[in-house]
Amino acid sequence: MKSLAAEERWTWLLEQLKESKAISLTDAAEALGVSEMTVRRDLSGMEERGIARRVRGGAVYSGPVSFQGRERSHAEEKAAIAQKLLPFVPTSGVIAMDSSTTINRLALALPPVSDLTVVTNGLSTFQTLQDRPGVTAILTGGAGDKRSDSLIGPVATAFLDSIRFSAFFASAAALDERMLYEDTLEEAEVKRAFARSSVRILIGAHAEKLDDVATATAIPLDRVSVLATELAPDQPELAPYARVVGTIL
Repeated sequence: MKSLAAEERWTWLLEQLKESKAISLTDAAEALGVSEMTVRRDLSGMEERGIARRVRGGAVYSGPVSFQGRERSHAEEKAAIAQKLLPFVPTSGVIAMDSSTTINRLALALPPVSDLTVVTNGLSTFQTLQDRPGVTAILTGGAGDKRSDSLIGPVATAFLDSIRFSAFFASAAALDERMLYEDTLEEAEVKRAFARSSVRILIGAHAEKLDDVATATAIPLDRVSVLATELAPDQPELAPYARVVGTIL
């Protein structure tokens, strides 16, 4: 049984992990006024319960992170990734965008287009696209998931199965040389529906998501046409992905 002090530490750690998905031993120890060894024991206990997963120097959250928390994380890198994907967005036709903060950055960066329809399950991305000249934004419909600021469920997947996209722009909770992963089964199901209906799949993901896994499998990596990260394309970390994905940015 944990002491009151331990309960308070766990509450603080969990709030921080939900907010930003990751936390370092050094930062947590300094904020809590305890040793890194104490924080390490707390995080180990949280890992045993499936709340967090220990990584070098800290831990990451084993669950969905709020849109606001994800939006504040790696903002500059996400903007750089969005710029890499921007040339692949057509000026007309029908495309899809997921509910990720990285792709929301892409929506924010869109220049005026002629006649582009964008279907998304992201509530924030839908709002962003309202002000884009030449863009018609459509929500998939479905049940609202406050954890991810997205729409999920059978209504969303049924709608996606009835339409065809020239391109699907998305991110992922994690990816390895075989698969893209999501933090929830529901989000993974929607991603699979988007993928089924798309000619091309273009992924923008921060490099910290490489060589990692999350709760649910979503899209096989060999379905991906373009993978963009904040790294230079010739970085060694991207070499295994270049053997599977057509274009690395």
